[in-house]
Amino acid sequence: MSDDPAESATDANAESEPDAAPDAAAQAAEDAATDAEGEASSAESAAEDPDATGDGPAVSDRVAEYDDDLAAEVAALEARVADLEAERDEAEATAEELQSRLKRTQADFQNYKKRAKKRQDQIKERATEDFVERVVTVRDNLVRALDQDEDADIRGGLESTLKEFDRILEDENVEIIAPEPGTDVDPNRHEVMMRVDSDEPADTVADVFQPGYEMADKVIRAAQITVSKGE
Repeated sequence: MSDDPAESATDANAESEPDAAPDAAAQAAEDAATDAEGEASSAESAAEDPDATGDGPAVSDRVAEYDDDLAAEVAALEARVADLEAERDEAEATAEELQSRLKRTQADFQNYKKRAKKRQDQIKERATEDFVERVVTVRDNLVRALDQDEDADIRGGLESTLKEFDRILEDENVEIIAPEPGTDVDPNRHEVMMRVDSDEPADTVADVFQPGYEMADKVIRAAQITVSKGE
């Protein structure tokens, strides 16, 4: 060891430098790790809460700082997302309008059905009233005929009443089924009561026992007839 104080200080510093170097490196590494943890924490918070950035630049603007081509693709995707959101909003509005119109249409249809049924009932009632009014007229004529003296000839009055009644049936589209003798038997409109001896051809109508009636091509009551056995 040298007796010179300056030389001794120099030697002391030289001996302490190897020990100080590891401490400085360790401190620098620790500071770097702390900074890295802070940056990672900030990035994680931003990822979890996109709104935390406030009114900062768009993603495409931030990407443009590093890659223009990628920024263009991101901008295109952002525009596409905006278009899809606008289409979604428009579709939702259209769906709401259609649903509202459907409800109104259903309500209108139900009201129409009620009005139609009421109208049909009214028409049916008026038709029945009109028919009854005409039938009671026939009854009045029959009552007047019966009020005649017992010796009075009421045949003319009855024939007149019958004609009036037939006219009423005709007005109601009711036809009398009364086949002429010798005509073919119609199983849909005729009811065969029995087979009888007759001058008419075999298996044809011999006579009408009771006339039938049909209305609008629908048989209300089949005519009761006898059928000829032939000669």
